[in-house]
Amino acid sequence: MSDIESAMALIGRGADEIIKVEELEKRLAAGRPLRVKAGFDPTAPDLHLGHTVLLNKMRQFQDLGHSVIFLIGDFTGMIGDPSGKNVTRKPLTPEQVQANAETYAAQVFKVLDREKTEVRFNSEWFGAMQAADMVRLASQHTVARMLERDDFDKRYKAQQPIAIHEFLYPLVQGYDSVALKTDVELGGTDQKFNLLMGRALQEHEGQLPQIVLTMPLLEGIDGVNKMSKSLDNYIGIDEPAIDMVTKTMKIDDALMWRWFELLSFEVSLDELARMRREVDAGQLNPRDAKLRLARELAARFHDAQAAEQAIAGWHAVVRGQGDTSLLPLDEIVVPAEGLRLPALLTAAGLTRSNSEANRKLRERAVRIDGDVVEDAQRSFQPGFEGVLQIGKRNFARVLLKAT
Repeated sequence: MSDIESAMALIGRGADEIIKVEELEKRLAAGRPLRVKAGFDPTAPDLHLGHTVLLNKMRQFQDLGHSVIFLIGDFTGMIGDPSGKNVTRKPLTPEQVQANAETYAAQVFKVLDREKTEVRFNSEWFGAMQAADMVRLASQHTVARMLERDDFDKRYKAQQPIAIHEFLYPLVQGYDSVALKTDVELGGTDQKFNLLMGRALQEHEGQLPQIVLTMPLLEGIDGVNKMSKSLDNYIGIDEPAIDMVTKTMKIDDALMWRWFELLSFEVSLDELARMRREVDAGQLNPRDAKLRLARELAARFHDAQAAEQAIAGWHAVVRGQGDTSLLPLDEIVVPAEGLRLPALLTAAGLTRSNSEANRKLRERAVRIDGDVVEDAQRSFQPGFEGVLQIGKRNFARVLLKAT
């Protein structure tokens, strides 16, 4: 492949859509470093693997020699964006925004090259704007155009309220591209309308319109919903290595391939295709492929030694090989008289209800420190410490403490 073809293959890896491909190829052929931007609203202090889908793509642009801008939307974070939801996201206070922004900046360099990353805050230009400037910006689009955004359209038709300030969000995000003169903007598929707004505003200002590259939203460990802290289906990039490994090993085999494509730096698309063929042919155990992904993620956000210790902890439970003390300890507060086993399994998050726990006990699917248990009446008092396990991949090391 030519240099342009290989660059396009890397840029296109995992991408949902590139608008417009021919413009991107033309700018790459020009040979100058492109200005590539992705914006993050500091709505929560911690990043998870879902956020790193964009960060990974930014790192790939860096590796190709382009300039990357990590934009913290401290101004937009105080507006509040529904981002595809049918209700307004509550705006944050300046203090919340600042605290979360500082945490973000400290975390992103686990993926991005610090020396090649420009960190900006959009309050730099919006903080200096006068009211007349914002009115002028708002005049560049109509209400009808704003209602083309899917979530606004649904809320309007359902007669749900849309606050005037929400219409400002796409305009403000779009103007970021004008202020930074970006060549490429990255975002999730739910941000497509806002990203295209950037193209329109740049054209209005006489700039070359940016290329829009959208990335799919990463499903969480439940395999169904978008990864989210609120749904508790996430893996935080600051979590202990053992948690990264145990959670990654819980994902469905089919989802594993999508995670590989969006999260892995080590496995090329050609190698990924070969691995899938080997799994389909029975030549490769999907568990071993998943362990490779878990090891890579743990090593990236910690180090190789921590990753190997985490893998050893996983093996200690699943294969009965090694020291289970490597597993994280989950402290559970219980009454002085203790908890019966079904309630304990539910409190540990291994079952959704006591009735499910009782069913698992009848199925002989429950183990404590590797031994099968069936007695639903068995009670556990404060001071108990051990590894609870349901099936092969669902386990927790717990310590019971008195209320």
